[in-house]
Amino acid sequence: MTIYLARHGQTAYNAIGRFQGQLDVPLDETGLLQAKELAVKVADLGLVALWSSPLARARQTAEAVSAHIGLPVQFDDRLKETDTGIWTDRLVADFATQDPDGYQGWISGAADFGFEGGETFAEQSDRVLAALTEIEQGPRPALVVCHGMSMRLALARRAADRFSTSAGIPNTAVIEFPSADPATAG
Repeated sequence: MTIYLARHGQTAYNAIGRFQGQLDVPLDETGLLQAKELAVKVADLGLVALWSSPLARARQTAEAVSAHIGLPVQFDDRLKETDTGIWTDRLVADFATQDPDGYQGWISGAADFGFEGGETFAEQSDRVLAALTEIEQGPRPALVVCHGMSMRLALARRAADRFSTSAGIPNTAVIEFPSADPATAG
C-alpha cells in the first residue's frame, strides 16, 4: 500500500523567497485555499492514516485534509523542514550573493551541505527517512504532509539518486513515495 507525500500550502515566505527553516510560519490566504483544494484532491485515495510535520504551515494543511476526510492528524517532529541555521528568516537571493559557495552547496543537494548553525542534508534525510520508514510499518494508504526539502531529500535517498534543490516541489503537490520493497508497492 502507498504512502503519499504532500507539500504544505503557500506561506508569505514562499511567495517572496525567504528561508523559513523550522520557523512556525502560517499559511497565507493562497495557502489556506490550496490546503482546502488538496483535501478535495486526496479524498478519493482511500487514506487510512494522516501524518504531518508539526510546523504551522504543514499542520494547517493537514488539518484542512483532516476536516474534509475525517482522519485525525498524527504529528512527527522528524518530518520538519531543514534547520537553516543563520539563514532562517533571510532571503534566498541574499544567500546567493553573500555566500556563493554555500549557495552552490545548497543547490547541489550534497549530503554534506549544511547551513551554518543548522543541519546537514544527511542529518535531515536520516531523520525524515526514519519517520517515513516507521509510517510504512503502519496503516496505509497514508498521506504525509511535510515540506519541500524534506520531500526532495526522502525521494532522492529512496531512489539513491542526486537531486538539485533548484528543482522545487510546488505547494500542495502530491507525490507517491517509492516503497522500500518494490514487491509491496501499489
